[in-house]
Amino acid sequence: MTSTVSMPLWVLLLLIAFAAVTFASHFLFPSVRWFFRRRLERAVSKLNERLARPIQPFKLARRHDMIQRLIYDPDVTQAIVDYAARNNVREDVAFEQARRYAREIVPSFSAFAYFGFGTRLANWLANLLYDVRTGPHNGEIIDGIEHDATLIFIMNHRSNMDYVLVTTLAAQSSALSYAVGEWARVWPLSRLIKAMGAYFIRRRSRGGLYRAVLARYVQMATTGGVTQAIFPEGGLTLNGTVQPAKLGLLSYVIEGWKPGGRDVVFVPVAINYDRVLEDRVLIAAGTRGDRRFRAGKRKVLRGVLRIVWQRMRGRFKRFGAASVVFAPPVRLSDYGPEPSLDTLGRDLMQRIEAEMPVLAVPMVARTLLRSGGPMTEAALTAAARRIMTASGAETVPEGALDAEIAHACAALAARAAIRRSGEGWIIAEGGAPLLTFYAASIAHLLPGQPARDAALASGVAAPAGS
Repeated sequence: MTSTVSMPLWVLLLLIAFAAVTFASHFLFPSVRWFFRRRLERAVSKLNERLARPIQPFKLARRHDMIQRLIYDPDVTQAIVDYAARNNVREDVAFEQARRYAREIVPSFSAFAYFGFGTRLANWLANLLYDVRTGPHNGEIIDGIEHDATLIFIMNHRSNMDYVLVTTLAAQSSALSYAVGEWARVWPLSRLIKAMGAYFIRRRSRGGLYRAVLARYVQMATTGGVTQAIFPEGGLTLNGTVQPAKLGLLSYVIEGWKPGGRDVVFVPVAINYDRVLEDRVLIAAGTRGDRRFRAGKRKVLRGVLRIVWQRMRGRFKRFGAASVVFAPPVRLSDYGPEPSLDTLGRDLMQRIEAEMPVLAVPMVARTLLRSGGPMTEAALTAAARRIMTASGAETVPEGALDAEIAHACAALAARAAIRRSGEGWIIAEGGAPLLTFYAASIAHLLPGQPARDAALASGVAAPAGS
């Protein structure tokens, strides 16, 4: 026992390294994790005191535990058995496939990343690029929803800035959990998005096993009271209009809801812009009839650098207004013990359309497309006032209407969509598609005139007397 053992130096160093790793993994790391987790729990407790809707324990659960809970759920287990039988594979192989789906879907929410970094960045970016406006009753609508209900924002999808705007507006209320498409599954963006509490969905996946895993996660989050945000259109609008709802995620919510349990309250959210950052990319995709967004990385980088350079020189001007309006909420319990999915989806989209903000650029675009001739800024302002009266919109302050119409005309002229003639503003050659994209966002709010509406839809101005 006391005899000397000699060994090469590299073996001794290897033994020391193994011993250090064993000590750290069994004694040091658990203690460190416990220390930081206790500090995090205290920080979250203080944060919840100022949030209107505190962060639910489900959202704070360890990601590993959530994955285990998800893949051992009875519904997912049955889906694994069915998948193995249908595809003639062993059940352990099907189980590992379900585990991969769960790891892909389940987020790793960090309260520090969300409130310490994400919401601050979102607020800075939104106010850098836009004059951010909110509906006059947004705060009242959120305050009027019972705290023990699950809140789900249902939004139209015009731009990837939608995530930023709604995150900014909801930051004082709660932490949002977004359903994010496959575009964001790029490292390191994917890690940041998961830390913000978002979960990825494969919009093109039709496999029963994947749908079972996704459905159970959405249902667990809903039952756990997690505040969520869903884009039911399934993707960005290519023509500016609000698209019919794709009911996949909503169907999961309804299937997991039990009458008498925690109620689910949907808040329809209408979003509109004076300038959609991706507008030309979306229009091009709509013209081709596909959803391939061909925005080159160099072009995006040049745009970012141009904004940074203009900002440094004090010459950057914001892209006009970006407005977010909450519609009256919809309670799932109001639809009876067996809610109709089609009826719910239709009601939600109609409420979004009814509350669509009416901004200066869409009003100028619609007026010029319908006029068929030159219009002065005074005539455009008068037409905008009539549009606001007909739609019931209060998005543009009356006292600021003249200035906003002038700014909208200058912005559209800078993008070669309109040009000034001797008698006023007219549509520039090749400018109709861009104007149509913006005009379409408010066309449903205004009294229909078939001949002119057909011209509007095609992007060609109708004669003034039609």
